[in-house]
Amino acid sequence: MALIEILKYPDAKLRQETRRVESFNGELRRLVSDMTETMYAARGAGLAAIQVGSDLRLFIVEATIAGGTQADAPLIFVNPEIVSLEGTQTGDEGCLSFPGIFLPVKRALRCTARAHDLDGCELLATAEGLYARAIQHEIDHLDGKLLVDYAGPVKRRMIKRYMDRREWEVEGQNIRGELDDSPL
Repeated sequence: MALIEILKYPDAKLRQETRRVESFNGELRRLVSDMTETMYAARGAGLAAIQVGSDLRLFIVEATIAGGTQADAPLIFVNPEIVSLEGTQTGDEGCLSFPGIFLPVKRALRCTARAHDLDGCELLATAEGLYARAIQHEIDHLDGKLLVDYAGPVKRRMIKRYMDRREWEVEGQNIRGELDDSPL
């Protein structure tokens, strides 16, 4: 297992189109293992492959978000798609590609997503609340939509200026940056 650099906004790779996973093999398992280690090291709740520079259509979600325990492995969604959305909720969201930034985002309260697991078996996940929010957030990443897209034009410019000023250390684990002078 190895830590992978998490891409930070405004890196253009975060907008890159993702492609379906065709091979459920050891290489895919290694990527998921590295993503898991990276997500936990960054204290995240989810991570899309595109955030670590892979164009594969997959993401992981920390198990406690879905009602599991801290001892449970993260949930893995390969080639996910949303099947249904119901209700609405608005809440603050953060993102590992926007360390220290939280924005209110309106999402569906419940969602059902179809995906595959690491063995290529189809799964159907029905989620509510924070779990539904996490699935929608990560699928946004796979579709090239970012947290900043939910901000108005003034806030978007402020976020870009803030992110441009940050220096990120990956090996030193200072990936959340210094937030004392945050304009937000």
